[in-house]
Order: sequence, then C-alpha cells, then structure tokens
Amino acid sequence: MLLCVDIGNTNIVLGLYAGGRQVSHYRMRTVHEATADEYGSAICSMLERAQVAAADLDGVALCSVVPRLSQTFDEVARTYLGRDVLHVDASLDLGLRIAVDRPQEVGADRLVNSVAAYHLLGGPTCVVDFGTATKFDVVSADGVFLGGAIAPGLGIASEALFSRASKLYRVTLTHPGRVIGRNTVEAMQAGTFVGYLCLVEGMVDRIRNEVGAPMNVLATGGLAPLVAPHVDRIQRVEPWLTLEGLRLIWERCRPA
Repeated sequence: MLLCVDIGNTNIVLGLYAGGRQVSHYRMRTVHEATADEYGSAICSMLERAQVAAADLDGVALCSVVPRLSQTFDEVARTYLGRDVLHVDASLDLGLRIAVDRPQEVGADRLVNSVAAYHLLGGPTCVVDFGTATKFDVVSADGVFLGGAIAPGLGIASEALFSRASKLYRVTLTHPGRVIGRNTVEAMQAGTFVGYLCLVEGMVDRIRNEVGAPMNVLATGGLAPLVAPHVDRIQRVEPWLTLEGLRLIWERCRPA
C-alpha cells in the first residue's frame, strides 16, 4: 500500500494506492505556514476514513514545488506514518532520459506527469498541466523528456487583470458564448477565457510543429475540466496523472 503526495502551489493532492489501484484521494489547500502536526492530523483522518492503518503503508512517494513543505512532509511521514519519503527529482532513474540543460531545475511535477503520460500513451506526447501555472511538457517517441513551456495559469491571468485595472472586477471563468462581448463581463470573459484557449491551441500547434510528427495531447491539473472541453487538440483528460506517475516511479525506485 502506497501514499502518493503531490504538493503544488495552490493545493496538495494525496492518493492512496493498494495493489496499483487508487482506493482513495484527498485534496487540501497548500498552507505554507501549517505545521507537521496539522498536516499529520489531516493525513491520519484520510487514512481513518479509508480504513487504513499507518502500519499498513509500504511507502510514501512525494513530488513538490514548495521546498519548505517538502521538509514538513518528511517530518509528517516519520512522526505519524513511521516511513521515510521517496522524493522524486531528476536524480532518480525515472525511465525517461532527460534532455534539458539543467535537469535539477525541472519541477518534479513536470517529470512525474511526463512519466505517467508516456506510460499511458507512449510518445510523442505533450502534457498540458492546468494549475497555478500552465505547463506544457513534451516526451519524444523514444522516451526522452525534451522540455516544455510554462505560462501563467488561467486563474493568475484573470486575477492580474482584475487587480491591475481599477474599473474592472472579478468575473466567472467561463466561455461567454461569443468572442465579441456585449457588456463588460462578457468582454472580460472573452479576453481571459477565450484568449486562454487561443494560447493553449497556439502552443500545442507550435510544439507539434517542432516535434515534427503526430503527437498525443493529454491534460491534467485542477483547471483541466474547465478548459480541456473547449480545446479540440486535447484528446484525453487525466485528473490523477501526477499521482499515477508517483506510483509508477515508486514501483521502479522503491527501497529494497
């Protein structure tokens, strides 16, 4: 039995796996100042609801883009679960060759997503992760992580427009049904939401041109269900892609 932990800038997502199958998942807000005791209590509650004892866990696999919380979860695992954590980064044997200038600078979530996507679809594949940032990551046909692109996420872009323009206000992130807005709300929705669709479509098209071959496109992340249905380049949405990648990497790199 395995606990997978994906620490993002906005949310922390946890998945509990038994025999390679996800049996429970849990999402909590990322609170940088939260203590190991606070997170430990939340994880113990998750395990209790799943009717799993900490002693039943064989391991904990973690990827994080928040270094401070990586240390916090080390303490959580030792104190509350009695386990060490497998931290995923470019130094592990991930099953992909990493062909970028500075592998250690690549976010662990990007590598984990790429491992899972290549396992599911082979390559060439582009993973579009709609989170706090929107990340485009590319794996070649022969399993090489080629790199990718990082853009401000849809939520960040919308918030920036509201916060920097004194006469504008927050609007619901949704497709207004037209590109030429007939009022301020529609105009803002067209510019932010539809404009963001154009960003995604344009990036995928340009990535495909650089790859020079037909390419799978897979979406994940908290905003994927909102955006992906409007982008015909995206063939598949996998909400638990990062957790699945953590599971695969743990199976490959698990301590003896």
